[in-house]
Amino acid sequence: MGRVAVAAIVSSWVVPISLLVNAIVPDPYMDEIFHIPQAQQYCRGNFGSWDPMITTPPGLYCLSLAHVASLFPGFYSAQAASSFSDMCSAAILRSINGVLAVICSIILYDIITHLKPSLDDRKAMLQAVVLSLYPLHWFFTFLYYTDVASVTAVLAMYLASLKKNYWFSALIGGFSVVIRQTNIIWVLFVACSGIIDISLMHGKDHARAAQSDVSISKPSLTHDGGLSTTGLYMRKRKSVKSVDIVESSLPSRHASSSFPSGLIDEIQAILVALWHEKWGLLISFSPYLIVLVAFILFLRWNGSVVLGAKEAHTVTLHFTQLLYFSLVSVLALAPLHFTVTQAVELFQLFWKYRPRCFFVGFIALIIGFLSVHFFSVAHPYLLADNRHYPFYLWRKVIMAHWSIKYLLVPIYLCSWLSIIHMLGKSQKKIWVLAYVLATAAVLIPTPLIEFRYYTIPFYFLALHCSKNDSQSWLLIGMVYVGVNIFTMMMFLFRPFHWDHEPGIQRFIW
Repeated sequence: MGRVAVAAIVSSWVVPISLLVNAIVPDPYMDEIFHIPQAQQYCRGNFGSWDPMITTPPGLYCLSLAHVASLFPGFYSAQAASSFSDMCSAAILRSINGVLAVICSIILYDIITHLKPSLDDRKAMLQAVVLSLYPLHWFFTFLYYTDVASVTAVLAMYLASLKKNYWFSALIGGFSVVIRQTNIIWVLFVACSGIIDISLMHGKDHARAAQSDVSISKPSLTHDGGLSTTGLYMRKRKSVKSVDIVESSLPSRHASSSFPSGLIDEIQAILVALWHEKWGLLISFSPYLIVLVAFILFLRWNGSVVLGAKEAHTVTLHFTQLLYFSLVSVLALAPLHFTVTQAVELFQLFWKYRPRCFFVGFIALIIGFLSVHFFSVAHPYLLADNRHYPFYLWRKVIMAHWSIKYLLVPIYLCSWLSIIHMLGKSQKKIWVLAYVLATAAVLIPTPLIEFRYYTIPFYFLALHCSKNDSQSWLLIGMVYVGVNIFTMMMFLFRPFHWDHEPGIQRFIW
């Protein structure tokens, strides 16, 4: 029932707004001028044709062919289309993202109910609907971009992994890489997350089984004076001791930030469990390894991560991208972060570990200032294209004065502290570390500031937030609705013209 309700609610805005967008903006816009003609080439059967300006693989176009094929019999019988290629209009191609947005909302609901089995169904539905309204995901539902397909594939991969269907998860993960290359990082993250869960669970089972086999009976002499029971007893006591060490270091599934087990303990416990379950884990997770090997072969063949426009998308050390992400994500979940409880918990944590926090904070500040000073990348696209909101944030906020970019560093670091603390309430420390590393691996090499690149790590963050009060999520939803109305109104009803280029220009994320 929950899935149907979520799908119906999301469809209630996807359908009318899609019709409105296609009525006002019928022609391809921005990156659509590359994606739509390329998809139309595929519709005509020209699979050898490729636009050198397209940076991503053809996964979206393959999905579009399947989508058009499913619609073609109905359109043909109604005499609305005379050939398959006629079906590949901008409106029909855009509609694939509308369908995927509905599917994505169902996947979000399933992930929430799996991660939070005790959560009330209405609260799970509320969170799924609110996350479906996330502005960067919501806006590109109505255009022919790769974002919605990419997010849907990655979340579907994660859901399959949570359900222990690792082969199917890796299959979806492989396809997600065909949609967008950087998803290889999320394939590895999902595999890592699965290995963490299964190895620790098996480690606990192994510890309990070993303890149940131990006899605690008193030693006794055999008829010939031997100490058979004593020897067995001593050996098993040694076994119990080693097993107790393993089990004591295994964190619970929902370990809090104050859990005594540290990161080193978790790593030690995982290594012990990995050794005992090495062959089973190798069989279960070998499909992810196949995807990784295939990606490495692609890199060797292509010579780069991107397919086209390589000069404008070279790998760059853009460490401030990670700082921008933290602030954007915390603001997007502000009612969950800016609470009295969160502030008190962070203060108590800081006070409890004062010397360590002062030292780590000082080092983090130095790294943050160095990152901002030496690794703040101003991509030519960012500086020249006033159709994107980051253009105005860069010029009106970050570059308004030379000192502002440095003054923002403590805010970035506080945002990361809040993120890590929130994740630490429900996830193991090693999972949080893997999440931070995956986010860094995706964002740091990216020279262009695009908030839509933050969508997948944002969803992993939001899905694992332990706060479930309806008031906070309702407030988040209202903020999202307000932002969505503003951005869509600006896109549709505030067009403008460039002096150096003909045509209508529109504001976009």
